[in-house]
Amino acid sequence: MKNSKKMFIMAEALLTVMVIAVAFIMVREKNGKELDRISVIIQDSEDNQWAAFQYGLKMAEQDLEVRMSVVSTGGALTVEEEKSLIEREIDNGAAAVIVQPVPGAEEMLRKMANRIPVLLTEQTAAESGGDSRLPVVEPNQYAMGAALAEELLKDYSGSLDGKVLGIFSKTGDSQAALERKRGFLEALKNTEASISWSVAAPFSEEGEALLEDQPAVDFVIALDDNSFTMAGEYAAANDLHGALVYGIGNSTEAVYYLDTGIAGCLVVPDEFNVGYQSLTEAAEILTHYFHKMHDRTVSYTVLRRDTLFSKENQEIIFTMSQ
Repeated sequence: MKNSKKMFIMAEALLTVMVIAVAFIMVREKNGKELDRISVIIQDSEDNQWAAFQYGLKMAEQDLEVRMSVVSTGGALTVEEEKSLIEREIDNGAAAVIVQPVPGAEEMLRKMANRIPVLLTEQTAAESGGDSRLPVVEPNQYAMGAALAEELLKDYSGSLDGKVLGIFSKTGDSQAALERKRGFLEALKNTEASISWSVAAPFSEEGEALLEDQPAVDFVIALDDNSFTMAGEYAAANDLHGALVYGIGNSTEAVYYLDTGIAGCLVVPDEFNVGYQSLTEAAEILTHYFHKMHDRTVSYTVLRRDTLFSKENQEIIFTMSQ
């Protein structure tokens, strides 16, 4: 008799918990129609380098049936401007944000993550691990830099004796640029390559003057898309003194300079999947209450002029043109 009564009480308790859980889910779904919007904040959102990234976002939005909006930004952002944009999106009903972090924004973003789920499109300088580290979706930045150096070595039978290089980045104060440079230099540390100069423009500054005033080199190593396309433009106008461009980029303009022979090699991060997987990860936390967002690492591809029109490479180029 006692066991029967005990089982009855346990069943009632379980039923009560289930009713509460169902009610919670129903309320969440009802309210979620207006709240489950994910905002995306990136530097200079209209720049062509974001075409594949935004295409990935749009495809994920369709597949996942979530709402997504890319905040319009006209150029580089300061920490305060990025903070203001996030706060505005929260006030307008955003349930999560995907952010390209501004250098120096680590502490601000961690504080924002106490109010709303925050997912990064690239790592920040202070993100060294631990529970406070914000989740990120990005390619292996160090590996891309190393791959670029390896491709350069392949073209010269493993020897760069007598070759002079210049390294250029228009996002030189970002952690991504620093990791790419580190990977490139460490892959060349046992070679005879000579680094004549290494210049970098912070997010908030232009890079034209930095590039045009440098001594002549054999190769200009461009560490980001804007650097690559600028170096390509200079080389096309014979303003790089015959230097060949090798670099990392993800726009149709970058592909153009490879196709015309101005660039020797282009390493392309899979920005389509950065967008797709970022939205997937952010959406997961909105549909599963106890989900914890995780890091995701996407791939990269080495493009060469002679294989540019392979089926696989054409699919990559297609995402850049959307």
